[in-house]
Amino acid sequence: MPRVSDEHLERRRQQILDAARVCFTRKGFHETSMQDVFAEAGLSAGAVYRYFRSKNEIIAALVGETTTSVRAALAEVVARDPLPLPAEVVTVVTEAVVRFSGADGPVRLAPQAWALALTNPEVGDSVRGLLLAMRGLWHIYVERMRDVGWLPADVDTDAVTKVILGILPGFILQHLLIGDTDPDTFARGIALLLPDYRHPAQQPEGTG
Repeated sequence: MPRVSDEHLERRRQQILDAARVCFTRKGFHETSMQDVFAEAGLSAGAVYRYFRSKNEIIAALVGETTTSVRAALAEVVARDPLPLPAEVVTVVTEAVVRFSGADGPVRLAPQAWALALTNPEVGDSVRGLLLAMRGLWHIYVERMRDVGWLPADVDTDAVTKVILGILPGFILQHLLIGDTDPDTFARGIALLLPDYRHPAQQPEGTG
């Protein structure tokens, strides 16, 4: 028999994950059965189990995809030069959340994954890794804020980072569950709470 290419195997694996994401966003983790995934993927049980041993293993694999695009948006904006204002960073990230939180959007799985992580070690490891990756990106931004003088030189960057990380889950929950929270609202709130930061070159004469 001809050898199956790695590309084919990856396409099949992604086919299963895409089908599972559709099922999970529609019915939730607990109400979705493996039979639902088989049917949505159009594959036999044997074909799916070749890639994933259980539903929890599929969930763990999907966790990394839930906010991939959001992480990419955050990584891009915190690296901009000159350093963007906090309201701009929040706008970019929350707009990415909105783009990927539609009917079958991957961001819709995030709250389910957070809840499951409390009792499922396999999923918990994946969620913690995701949160730490996001926290690392925010930490880069906080250090850059310190370096341009927006924060004191002796600021506790770890403490500030942990607080800022809470912004994103808060937006996701309010956007998905309440529905009256949008990127513009969050950006206005951040701008009102935080000082009017300026780069040194932007400081009015006689200040700074």
